[in-house]
Amino acid sequence: MRVGEHNFIQQLQLHNEKALLYVIDEYGSLLMSIIRKQLFGVPHRQEECFNDVLLKIWQHISDYDESKNTFKNWAAAIARYRAIDYLRQYQRELATVDIENTVIVKEDRILAKMIEKEISEEVEMMLDSLKPSDRELFMKLYVEDKSLEQVSQETGMKKEVIYNRLSRGKEKLRKQFHMERGV
Repeated sequence: MRVGEHNFIQQLQLHNEKALLYVIDEYGSLLMSIIRKQLFGVPHRQEECFNDVLLKIWQHISDYDESKNTFKNWAAAIARYRAIDYLRQYQRELATVDIENTVIVKEDRILAKMIEKEISEEVEMMLDSLKPSDRELFMKLYVEDKSLEQVSQETGMKKEVIYNRLSRGKEKLRKQFHMERGV
């Protein structure tokens, strides 16, 4: 069977490898450019990330909903978030390097700071979807690392109210995260 624009999603759902080849031909350059943009400082991880994106598309094609988004946008979101995951993984690897036995190159420290900045920007974007008062609660508890008692005293809110707002905020962030990732 010939795989084309009109049937590649259906063929992907049937796990037809020709459909995956079609995705690579049609969307591979887009996916790779997204990955390169995110992983510009770690070029040795770009090909691995690209393969991982294709695997995620292959494994989660059943989660794709045509009514919510185009395939192009759905696949691009997967590429973007997989690349960010690779950045986080690389950042953790840099943080766990034994400093006594390794000379840290200045570029690695700069790259680690750039990765940290990228992740911070992603967190900011996610928190921007919350109400300002809820965003403030998240920042105080999770960024400033204040205790619930301190936040309760500063804001004048009861602990139960704070718990409820955090719970609703986390649920909203979870939904947004899953929607953007296409999962």
